Amino acid sequence: MGARRNVLYYGDNLDVLRDRTYFPDASVDLVYLDPPFNSNRSYNVLFRSKSGDASQAQIEAFDDTWTWSQESEHQYLELIAGGPRKVADALVAMRGLLGENDVLAYLVMMAARLVEMHRVLRSTGSLYLHCDPTASHYLKVLLDAIFGVDNFRSEIIWKRYGSHNDARRNYAAIHDTLLFYGRSSNITFNPVHVEHDPSYVEKSYRQSDPDGRRWRVQNLSSPQPRPNLTYQYTALDGVTYQPHPNGWKYTPERMRALDEAGLLVYPRKPSGRLALKSYLDTMKGSPLSDVWTDVKSLSGTHAERLGYPTQKPEALLRRIILSSSNEGDVVLDPFCGCGTTVDAAQRLGRRWLGIDVTFLAIDLIDTRLKDTHGVDVSTAYEIVGIPKDTEGAGALFARNPFDFERWAVSLVDGTPNEKQVGDRGSDGVVRFPTDNKSAVGRALVSVKGGKSVNPGMVRDLVGTVEQERADMGLFLCMTPPTAGMIEVARRSGDYRWPVDGRTFPKVQIITVDDLLAGKRPMMPTPYLPYLQARRLVDDNQLALGI
Repeated sequence: MGARRNVLYYGDNLDVLRDRTYFPDASVDLVYLDPPFNSNRSYNVLFRSKSGDASQAQIEAFDDTWTWSQESEHQYLELIAGGPRKVADALVAMRGLLGENDVLAYLVMMAARLVEMHRVLRSTGSLYLHCDPTASHYLKVLLDAIFGVDNFRSEIIWKRYGSHNDARRNYAAIHDTLLFYGRSSNITFNPVHVEHDPSYVEKSYRQSDPDGRRWRVQNLSSPQPRPNLTYQYTALDGVTYQPHPNGWKYTPERMRALDEAGLLVYPRKPSGRLALKSYLDTMKGSPLSDVWTDVKSLSGTHAERLGYPTQKPEALLRRIILSSSNEGDVVLDPFCGCGTTVDAAQRLGRRWLGIDVTFLAIDLIDTRLKDTHGVDVSTAYEIVGIPKDTEGAGALFARNPFDFERWAVSLVDGTPNEKQVGDRGSDGVVRFPTDNKSAVGRALVSVKGGKSVNPGMVRDLVGTVEQERADMGLFLCMTPPTAGMIEVARRSGDYRWPVDGRTFPKVQIITVDDLLAGKRPMMPTPYLPYLQARRLVDDNQLALGI
């Protein structure tokens, strides 16, 4: 396959993965997925539909509260009838074991998606599934059925917490699990080495040079009998040393070079054995094991933190990407969340594909890429599934009104509300600088996607602006405003920007058609929404996590 452009897909990842125009067979080199866990029912809930119910169709914002439903039954029967035979057998057995409950619904949801991920992987590709102990054993059975038992590579334990205050009736839960599978036995794998354990260094590298450089004594004998390397060696100290029973490890020329470099250790007695000086700083370190304790989770004040509840540290993704892909390979994250996989892949020269069911995630990743890497959608990647015309905007509103609101707010460089609450006249806020360094100006945003709008809605926004002591208000709507609405906005007056004295209409009405055509409100330049991520710095300044 030729060069593939980086893409963010907005939509249900099952629908996107099943579209072979987007994902042909054997088109991806590495899959990392961090799907919603089933261990804490409120952990990932960012918002619900206006009725207060979770969306069964799209599982809004990774709400991991699934219940067995008609949709679960339909997907289960689809897999039993048309899925891989071993997957069907595994699901039938799990239904008999678990019954028709939320865990089975979770596993059915995951099974359908894992089948597609297996399909899109190249023969040299790998998959890492990030989960917690609540469902890891069931997921491993599914992965065995899909990838084959022989293609299981590792169960990686990531110690994400140093301690946890939850050990009243059990042991403290401080780790997550990463299930690592290959598409075949011939996968891409770049061995990783980590620093030696300090206790090992103290025990093994006891000697040091005057400058503090630590070293250990290493045997110079050949591991197997080598008659051609069985010779007497006269060292620079003038002493002739007898060979080991198997012979030397190196040729006479190599021995002389080591001697001249000061890397031979002379015995105290001439009858002793020559040895090799092995410096600690020339060793690769210990091969990385399947227990990772050196990658720390993100604290609430960590510089990487974006406020996304399931965000993982970039060092974790860098390690996985460096281990199981090469530059130019395609990395897929079908639950891409706040975009840590995408960010890491961009830094490491991989092509990437991200899928998420919420506009919140797509917009956040878009902003993160622009701010951190200085790239934008017009040159470095494309976004698929976001409305580009009025018809698409209407379809988004019909499918998910809250995502429509977030999308509309993002078009004016605003920050949408983090959670959907009862309509109080504001769906987001645009922040802009003032001449006071300790404060910012605020424009509240109200979004109406329905076909019916009226002056009362604008009056509600005017009242909310006054009540919250905001500076401005923006009313975004699908249909053209009435004369009465325009009059209410006009009577609200003007806002005077203290930086240069310019004035702007205090409340402005803008239609979605105008926004799609490129029109923007008349106001001071807003701050970027969501985050002010650190700029891309030299890789030498970044902890690689390896």
